[in-house]
Amino acid sequence: MREVVLAIALALSGCVNKDSSLPQPYRDLKVPEAMLASAQARARGREIFLQNCAICHGERADGNGVRNEGLNPKPVDFTSPVWRGSATPRHTFFVIQSGVPGTAMPSWNTFSDEETWELASYVLSVAEPP
Repeated sequence: MREVVLAIALALSGCVNKDSSLPQPYRDLKVPEAMLASAQARARGREIFLQNCAICHGERADGNGVRNEGLNPKPVDFTSPVWRGSATPRHTFFVIQSGVPGTAMPSWNTFSDEETWELASYVLSVAEPP
């Protein structure tokens, strides 16, 4: 019986929508899947990343930027498979647009939606196998 309860709990935990904690507009945000998979969008996202994000997150997106010293928590390592396993496109878009209160991560609400998706496309691709 205990094994059955454990199996059900594990199965249900996989059904939890990772975006359910986002504010309502972001939960329903249409994800441009073709853009996320586009090499061109990822290249443009990398340019945006290098101009705006690499100072903290590092040129290799590994969280080791020149300005990460003393930041607590440390900038996200986008090369981490653990980070990638928990990241969703909507959540990534939300964090870029809104920042993370209580951390050094600012809001980048000056980016257009297209630029934000391009940047999300790039950071989501960093931990993918080549």
